[in-house]
Amino acid sequence: MAKDFIGYQALTDSALRGVVRDALRRIEKSGLIGAHHFYLTFKTHADGVDIPDFLKEQYPDEMTIIIQHQYWALKVKDDYFEVTLTFKKLPAPLHIPFNALTAFFDPGVQFGLQFRAEGDVAKPATGPVMVPTNTPEPVAEIEAPEAAKAAPAAAGEKPGEVVSLDSFRKK
Repeated sequence: MAKDFIGYQALTDSALRGVVRDALRRIEKSGLIGAHHFYLTFKTHADGVDIPDFLKEQYPDEMTIIIQHQYWALKVKDDYFEVTLTFKKLPAPLHIPFNALTAFFDPGVQFGLQFRAEGDVAKPATGPVMVPTNTPEPVAEIEAPEAAKAAPAAAGEKPGEVVSLDSFRKK
């Protein structure tokens, strides 16, 4: 395969991070509406991430936060967002650059995205979920859905199986 000098993966990740930024901007202005709420997974050691030390110790690699019922001071900028959540009854201000995100999921509408963290190779973004206190519903570990799971399987295929376009061509 030829080398990609344009950097399509980076361009795609940047564009999709823009989707997350725009979704956060909408709730910054009008709050969450309907069943929407967000799971945001990020690399805790990425450049620009600023979270309390006790969270860095508990989640040295990756952490998922939930923006749902109780969040404060959401501020969305071009390159990062800030939000205050409560952990162990303590308010915790979080500063998270969009480049640190590895996954975004809105379970209210079953929409999710996965990203490469800067310098990482493509791999599924999974990790522990840190549930803010005062969240009324129990939360389990969430994995962003794969596009293959959402699409109906063609005859004779297993759900989520990657197939070649050649399998759809007439022979």
